[in-house]
Amino acid sequence: MANNTADHPPGNSVADGNQEGDFGITVMDLRELMELRSGEAVTKIADSYGDVQGVCRRLKTSPIEGLSGNPVDLEKRHAAFGKNFIPPKKPKSFLALVWEALQDVTLIILEIAAVISLGLSFYHPPGGDSELCGETASGVEDEGEAQAGWIEGAAILFSVAIVVLVTAFNDWSKEKQFRGLQNRIEQEQKFTVIRKGQVIQIPVSELVTGDIAQIKYGDLLPADGILIQGNDLKIDESSLTGESDQVRKSLEKDPMLLSGTHVMEGSGRMVVSAVGLNSQTGIIFTLLGAGDSDEEKKIKKAKTQDGIALEIQPLKSDEAVESEEKEPEVEVKRVKKVQVNKKEKSVLQGKLTKLAVQIGKAGLIMSAVTVIILILYFVIDTFGVQGRPWLKECTPIYIQYFVKFFIIGVTVLVVAVPEGLPLAVTISLAYSVKKMMKDNNLVRHLDACETMGNATTICSDKTGTLTMNRMTVVQAYLGDTHYKKVPEPDVIKPFTLEVMVNSIAINSAYTTKILSPEKEGGLPRHVGNKTECSLLGFVLELKRDYQPIRDEIPEESLYKVYTFNSSRKSMSTVLKNTDGSGFRMYSKGASEIVLRKCSHILNTNGEPRIFKPKDRDEMVKNVIEPMACDGLRTICVAYRDFPAEAGEPDWDNEGDILDELTCICVVGIEDPVRHEVPNAILKCQKAGITVRMVTGDNINTARAIATKCGILLPGEDFLCLEGKEFNQLIRNDQGEVEQERLDKVWPKLRVLARSSPTDKHTLVKGIMDSTVLETRQVVAVTGDGTNDGPALKKADVGFAMGIAGTDVAKEASDIILTDDNFTSIVKAVMWGRNVYDSISKFLQFQLTVNVVAVIVAFTGACITQDSPLKAVQMLWVNLIMDTLASLALATEPPTESLLLRKPYGRNKPLISRTMMKNILGHAVYQLTIIFTLLFAGENFFNIDSGRNAPLHSPPSEHYTIVFNVFVMMQLFNEINARKIHGERNVFEAIYRNPIFCSVVMGTFILQIVIVQFGGKPFSCTALSIDQWLWCVFIGVGELLWGQLITAIPTHRLKFLKEAGHGTHKEDVPENEMNEGDDEIDHAEMELRRGQVLWFRGLNRIQTQIKVVNAFRSSLYPGLENPESRNSIHNFMAHPEFVPLSEEEAQIPEREESSSDEADMEIQPIPSSSTGGGEAPDVSHETSC
Repeated sequence: MANNTADHPPGNSVADGNQEGDFGITVMDLRELMELRSGEAVTKIADSYGDVQGVCRRLKTSPIEGLSGNPVDLEKRHAAFGKNFIPPKKPKSFLALVWEALQDVTLIILEIAAVISLGLSFYHPPGGDSELCGETASGVEDEGEAQAGWIEGAAILFSVAIVVLVTAFNDWSKEKQFRGLQNRIEQEQKFTVIRKGQVIQIPVSELVTGDIAQIKYGDLLPADGILIQGNDLKIDESSLTGESDQVRKSLEKDPMLLSGTHVMEGSGRMVVSAVGLNSQTGIIFTLLGAGDSDEEKKIKKAKTQDGIALEIQPLKSDEAVESEEKEPEVEVKRVKKVQVNKKEKSVLQGKLTKLAVQIGKAGLIMSAVTVIILILYFVIDTFGVQGRPWLKECTPIYIQYFVKFFIIGVTVLVVAVPEGLPLAVTISLAYSVKKMMKDNNLVRHLDACETMGNATTICSDKTGTLTMNRMTVVQAYLGDTHYKKVPEPDVIKPFTLEVMVNSIAINSAYTTKILSPEKEGGLPRHVGNKTECSLLGFVLELKRDYQPIRDEIPEESLYKVYTFNSSRKSMSTVLKNTDGSGFRMYSKGASEIVLRKCSHILNTNGEPRIFKPKDRDEMVKNVIEPMACDGLRTICVAYRDFPAEAGEPDWDNEGDILDELTCICVVGIEDPVRHEVPNAILKCQKAGITVRMVTGDNINTARAIATKCGILLPGEDFLCLEGKEFNQLIRNDQGEVEQERLDKVWPKLRVLARSSPTDKHTLVKGIMDSTVLETRQVVAVTGDGTNDGPALKKADVGFAMGIAGTDVAKEASDIILTDDNFTSIVKAVMWGRNVYDSISKFLQFQLTVNVVAVIVAFTGACITQDSPLKAVQMLWVNLIMDTLASLALATEPPTESLLLRKPYGRNKPLISRTMMKNILGHAVYQLTIIFTLLFAGENFFNIDSGRNAPLHSPPSEHYTIVFNVFVMMQLFNEINARKIHGERNVFEAIYRNPIFCSVVMGTFILQIVIVQFGGKPFSCTALSIDQWLWCVFIGVGELLWGQLITAIPTHRLKFLKEAGHGTHKEDVPENEMNEGDDEIDHAEMELRRGQVLWFRGLNRIQTQIKVVNAFRSSLYPGLENPESRNSIHNFMAHPEFVPLSEEEAQIPEREESSSDEADMEIQPIPSSSTGGGEAPDVSHETSC
């Protein structure tokens, strides 16, 4: 018997006295009990406590009434058994973040150079000022200036400090934001418990030991418990045991329910026996948490299941190793991650990594060449041309020159490397995520936000997403009559009415209810399953009440329940008749499925008459199809009696039980299309996104709703298929899915009806793998059921329903729609495209600065022996251009116009030809101006030339003007950068972005302060008002020049190239694409070539330290604080968690040292497809 119940003596839930003494059971007793499984657990409960009721009595709780909810009692339970909460890991302190920011290689080089410069400026050797040392000190106006050599070194250090503080602050605020996001996700997780006899929902963190919790299909269990009563309960325990088979739970065989496991079928009630750190999950978490050091966290993928980190830092040494974590120096078996499928690196991330590596290489070469040319020129000029000897006392002076050259080289590198890129990505994504929350998109994985901008296909559910999910019965077929509206109760025969009302009241989840409206005049509130609510509403319209029937037949007295699942598509409940006349079973489900199992139907007089297949076909034609064509969902309600004389049937033989039914009625349920959906779908179609409906409903209903929504357009060539037909078209004789067959179907497919979750997964995978169209499809999927998990995970972006969605679906998703509304998906597309455009805007601006600054520093240094832009000035330019510009350009709000263009797709380059035209065009203007000022500026402004100034000479007006004009041009070019598609009006909606306006104004004011009062540290001297006006005028010229560039047609400029492509799979050597491996981050192949080899020695040592730490912490779990998350409910989702049975896989095995380091490519070892691991990507049929 699958519906297990136990007796329920009254339980007192308010205890007096002291803590654990109050309860007849201790934490340790419960922990020991929960470690047992199946038969052992049943025996232990029977021996020690009698039965589950005994456990309830000791915990002072009632299986029926639950706890009282008295705060004093709850506090005592917290003290005795702990809270359902794991203290969060302390966030990194600000100082730790500062230390991390200091690890940047370029900054370290600058710091060293500045320290050497500082040291040498204080060292004055005797005779160092002699004529023999060259023109070192000539031209110095007074002794005080000569003593000011330390200022440059100090200013560089100061600038480095500013850069580091800004970076650290950004990291800190980002961490804070994500913790807020994490908390928001956790606060939304509620669980159903019984307190004071009332069914209520409480946040999972408020669960206490002794609570009576209701569990149902789709739940993720937040605490350990013991089953009190269960209906057909099956649990997926793979997250703890690694076994993929579902475990059937019952009082007689296995009543133990464990936290972190998923309810895959059925429903029931459990008494909570362990929470927080004392639950099975908490215990494992404590063991594993201690060993997970911060370094280990870095080795794991930046994309974590709850959106804790996503940042790309392509050109910093340690991070470069991190982004290369695919192949550390030792072979590490791929750890099977629980419930986490690592998706391919996000489109934007891949393109950016590749681009940043290319820019970095170019910058490195330029800076090296600069230093070499400067040193060679100086040496040849001083010792060759002038023929001076190298004097011992002159050595410090020469070294100062070399240090100065070195600093110039480093500043070229600093300006060339776009460190602002990761920052721009982070700011843009974080800003978007924050704003998307207001648009009802709760983003769990940051990169999903940007991937959504590339989406080409959306596979959407029907119910609740496209429709309102407020279902009402509007038609009924009762007693051989088709009523087009709900009939009056007096026209229905009493027996028919009674059996129908009983069937609906009993054969539905008791948690489904219709409550009075919250506001007067409002609609009644539907709680629980919406289809069941519509049937209960039908009962109320027939002026009957379902509650007295439920009170008379409580859930515990139900003999057997066959709960609804995707294969059955029906639900049945068996009652034992009180008069001993056998059993009665009530059924309901999809009409064409249930009618096939009916052999009788109630006629006009309420008596069963024979119902033959031809009657059924007639009914389908005359009743069900007309209802479906009106867009109604049809449900059949039926019953069956099992007489006592035939004996008790074999309840496990479902085929025989769910047969020979008597049909009571067929109802047509309307679920109106949301008003805003047709418009949203039209926007999608204009934006080049195909919307496909994938539903479990019948094909006529699906087609009617799809037409109302605008998915099907009149006169269009499209396909509407049922799941069965779809499978026949795409599978070969062996039943395997063939991509070629699928490619013939999916481009025209718009509606897939009566589909199973496997069909949905097959369709999503098929579209993603297809190469029929020019660009690879980027697929978004919506889902709410537990079985949608595989499709949600497989898709590029998975949307789970926040209201109707099960915990499992939310766990597998990337974005949660908090209002279950399709229009929110369209907003996500808009934000995604905006992120992409924001990064492109920043790139267009940043690269113009980089090109100009690098060329100016390089040529200036080679021709005049000194960079026209000094190190400190470069750092200031770098700071405003990186940090402030990324803030300004990354926070542009999206506009509707973003939806008027086609998706970019995977292979579209980051820098389009239009952008390249803008970059090069503005660089030409800026370089012309700078070089004109550099070599002829003194004549134009009638001032002294600043070229060829000796070491330690005071700042010149000439070079100050060059610096000021450079910054002014960048400032006005920042406004040009707001448009990347060749639009003319660069000021459009600028007032909508206050951050942009304040950054531009703030930068301008700071520039005035630096020039007028910066003095020696910034190598500036105050300028007159005339000179300032000229500088601003030249800057404004950027805007006019921008208009000129826009007027040049891009297609005429054949020489322009695009940059920042995504890597094509065909570009990757075959040996690097092993089938079992996770998909390789192709963009990072660039890093692999030699560049990373020198990181490897360091990486080897780090790995060995980690191994030692892992052993130490697993042996002595008390050594370190357990790493944790705010809620145990959520932690299964984290990639850091590994089932205990697979712990060994985490320990890296040291590899034999290879003689040829450079040839060593470490490939991850493919895991087996059993257990919790990721199965090889071969089978399309995922067991759900």
